[in-house]
Amino acid sequence: MDAGAVDRPPLRSLLFVPGTRTGWLPKARAAGADAAILDLEDAVPASGKPAARAQVADVITRAAAPADQAGRMALFVRVNPMDGWAGAEELRAVVRPGLAGIVLPKVRSARDVELADRLLGWCEREQGLPPGQVALIPLLETARGLREAYDIARAAPRIAYLGALTAPGGDVERAVGYRWSPAGTETVALRSRVLLDARAAGVPCPVSGLWTRVGDLSGLRAFAEQTRSLGYEGMMAIHPSHVPVINEVFSPGAAELTRCAALITAVESAQKNGTGAVSFQGEMVDEAMARTARLVLERHRAHVRVSDQTGGQ
Repeated sequence: MDAGAVDRPPLRSLLFVPGTRTGWLPKARAAGADAAILDLEDAVPASGKPAARAQVADVITRAAAPADQAGRMALFVRVNPMDGWAGAEELRAVVRPGLAGIVLPKVRSARDVELADRLLGWCEREQGLPPGQVALIPLLETARGLREAYDIARAAPRIAYLGALTAPGGDVERAVGYRWSPAGTETVALRSRVLLDARAAGVPCPVSGLWTRVGDLSGLRAFAEQTRSLGYEGMMAIHPSHVPVINEVFSPGAAELTRCAALITAVESAQKNGTGAVSFQGEMVDEAMARTARLVLERHRAHVRVSDQTGGQ
């Protein structure tokens, strides 16, 4: 990623909230969501988009006020595709202090990102915001977009949280042709390849999703654990009840934290004695494993900071 890229906080849970239902934001915050995605695309009918745009812009403005509690939860906006002036007008309406980022749907290639990046830069200048402050999350919802994930990820330094979303019956299932199952085995390879592209491009904190079965929390947990095991750092969600499960899965547990701290101590003690590798809990470990353990602890501290800001659990 470009050296000038803005440092982005890790986000475990990004909860969609319809742009016509901004009054639901307190529920998102109470659920512990690290971020809310105010949706101006699929969740809003064409006739309601102008009113929703104004409503979302007002919420973002109020979120920038120090006394507003909503400012403690990162706010993103999913705009409509950049295939006409409507998308550009939405960017101009919502890019202002208080906005964490833009979620860009139906991304087909790096050109879509480059256009959005230029428009965002113009909006930032108009609002007096630092260049690159507004993050960009391209949604890979077409076969071409998924195929070109690496090029898309490298198209602008402001890109963050890029990953593969594989909800049942949605744009990706229609584009690729897989048949969704709760086990998610049919999309493991797809999610893994997009994650590798994102990591290779230097995208910070990739996230995936979605789980659409509102009442099936055990299924959500299994899917989230699978997603975490692939290497993702968070998930998008569609219901507040999903947020605590997602946050728990994407946060290291007490036993993992204790083991990481002990492993670091063992390796550093061995290094002081002139030994590069040491036996630890039945395994041979060295500096590479210690670096991974330090990263886990640092991410945990970052998650705690985010949770404190959002008032989450």
